[in-house]
Amino acid sequence: MPRRLVILGSTGSIGVQALDVVSRSDELQVVALSAADGWEQLLAQAQAHGVDRIALADRNAAARAAEAWTDGEVLSGPDALVRLITTTGCDLVLNAIVGSAGLVPTVASLGEGIDLALANKESLVVGGDLVMQLAEATGAAIIPVDSEHSALHQLLAGEHVGTVDKLVLTASGGPFRGRSTAELQDVTVEDALAHPTWRMGGKITIDSATLMNKGLELIEAHHLFGTPYARIDVVVHPQSIVHSLIGLCDGATLAHLGYPDMRVPISYALHYPERVDVPVRPLDLADIGALTFEPVDDETFPCLALARAAGEAGGTAPCTLNAANEVAVHAFMSGRLSFLGIAAVIEQTLESQPAERVHSFDSLADADARARALAGELVQARSRA
Repeated sequence: MPRRLVILGSTGSIGVQALDVVSRSDELQVVALSAADGWEQLLAQAQAHGVDRIALADRNAAARAAEAWTDGEVLSGPDALVRLITTTGCDLVLNAIVGSAGLVPTVASLGEGIDLALANKESLVVGGDLVMQLAEATGAAIIPVDSEHSALHQLLAGEHVGTVDKLVLTASGGPFRGRSTAELQDVTVEDALAHPTWRMGGKITIDSATLMNKGLELIEAHHLFGTPYARIDVVVHPQSIVHSLIGLCDGATLAHLGYPDMRVPISYALHYPERVDVPVRPLDLADIGALTFEPVDDETFPCLALARAAGEAGGTAPCTLNAANEVAVHAFMSGRLSFLGIAAVIEQTLESQPAERVHSFDSLADADARARALAGELVQARSRA
């Protein structure tokens, strides 16, 4: 029988590419889809893939979808995603929701013992230890979808405990690689969205431009693979051909290479532990000619260092970091904050809200709310200055 799949965030970049992967496979059957508010695209996807259950976060969008579609069920409201996951009878959930909103469906999936293909890195940035403990308790597998973590998952599969000395995440450097702080004073949203190698959604593209995306991936890797921060490095690799590396105890380094195409890690996660054909061109190193690497410029791009410090502090610090980043990025994209102001708002929020111990998911929700309120005030203060 095909694996029954729920895709959360199906109208986004990852979701659309996941449906392309599904359309080429006899091993997968999509049984439910969700989106934030893009109801027309969601209905088109549901009809194309024979899906009769969808969920929309926006109630108005859900009402319009229900009026236009009488062949299926439309869920909405704060518990819509939980109901979609727990009552559809699925074998696998692909969580491709953007931001901390993805934490609740992650918890719902793992709590039900349902395997999770995780593209929502914020689930582990915010939920961290609690999420991993839940997966261990229920036996549900977490298969990463991010290209870097998918690469590490594959590289680590053949290694025994104690043989891996270091994990190395690669970063493209984003559209502003090589620029100085002075040269970033007046960059626009359009400039920041012009990623040189990957085609992604707006928020993650801005995170790539600030290098916060790599900071979030650093925290995610720490939790996924149980590796101390001191043994996780980041290196800038503009060609985005090497997705991650591992350093071994005997001095060897193993790397995962491929052209930047998210259908590859998506297919790996959805079909794991099997592999299937993906229509991508085979790697031609002679055609590429050269692969280059350089250190991260922490002075010009401080977000990665802020993320590492928050991860090392632990507790609620990563949650605070993520909340402040989401507020700051939204303010930048809406023209209320400068590009350099993103890191400044995050740093001030972290300084004003010290890390506290995490006792429950409710304590994370409280920390998230406080950080958002504080970051919002800092954005307003900067806009008035």
